[in-house]
Amino acid sequence: SLVLIVLADQLGRSVGDMYAGALIPGLVLTALYAGYILVTSIVRPSAVPALPPEARTLRGFKLLLRVFTSLVPPLVLIFLVLGTIFIGIATPTEGGAMGAAGALLLALAKRQLSWSLMRQAMDSTAKLSSFVVFILIGSTVFGLVFRAVNGDLWVEHLLIGLPGGELGFLIVCNILVFVLAFFLDFFELAFIIVPLLGPVADKLGIDLIWFGVLLGVNMQTSFMHPPFGFALFFLRSVAPKTDYIDKITGKTIGKITTGQIYWGAVPFVCIQIIMVALVIAFPQLVDAGRDKGPSINLNDVKIEIPAFDNQEAPPPFGTPSQPEENPADDIMKQLQGK
Repeated sequence: SLVLIVLADQLGRSVGDMYAGALIPGLVLTALYAGYILVTSIVRPSAVPALPPEARTLRGFKLLLRVFTSLVPPLVLIFLVLGTIFIGIATPTEGGAMGAAGALLLALAKRQLSWSLMRQAMDSTAKLSSFVVFILIGSTVFGLVFRAVNGDLWVEHLLIGLPGGELGFLIVCNILVFVLAFFLDFFELAFIIVPLLGPVADKLGIDLIWFGVLLGVNMQTSFMHPPFGFALFFLRSVAPKTDYIDKITGKTIGKITTGQIYWGAVPFVCIQIIMVALVIAFPQLVDAGRDKGPSINLNDVKIEIPAFDNQEAPPPFGTPSQPEENPADDIMKQLQGK
């Protein structure tokens, strides 16, 4: 969602419209992930082993209660942030504030709210905000220098002159973003690359909401690209680096190497590339989730000008307007006449 907020800002479009356009592609992408895992579980059951019988201690109502207490609070928190923005109740800033307030209430309800936790959250927020601000300052300086030497015009003429027209432009843009995502975070891509691509897409008649969703799906690959994918780093931080003995089954579980994490991300990157192709091939995936308002056919628009009678005909163009008569002037004339 943060990617969509930044893209909406750079493209000058509504965050709510960007969320609405990304709804169906996001669900389709989730279905592709789930389908891949389902097929893998059928073809290679050893790759996705079931939970050991020794670990299945909860059944019936206790299992339902655990699922309810584990899933409902995060879903409520997600609705406070994304749902309020999506339905137009809150702006992105207000949605973030509601999410922060909801997180505080959840931590307080679970009796895990402490000063150390608050300090850690505020430190992380301050660091991330500082990173984004300095990236924005650097990208702004780069953009000013780039435009001063007419670099934006050169890029615009280069992209507009690509063979294939609109399709050729989309293919080149997605290849460029995909390759740069190996080395740059989506913040850098959004602040540096998108301002160069957005005006060209607008001149080619491409809907910027659809274009932003397309770039958002493409930029998701930056989280899984080796060697700088953030998702890979997150997995590396929680995956076991050495062999260990499972406390429940008592069996020795092998370690997970960084190479295994990298190779494991490849199928999901391929799925995201497939999703990019689907968005290009079927623009309705983005348009179906948006409320564009009533459609107006310009051929049916009629402008009717009522005809004037001779008495009501307007004076010729350039005729000085007659001043309105003042009742006081009439009274003065009558007095002077007497």
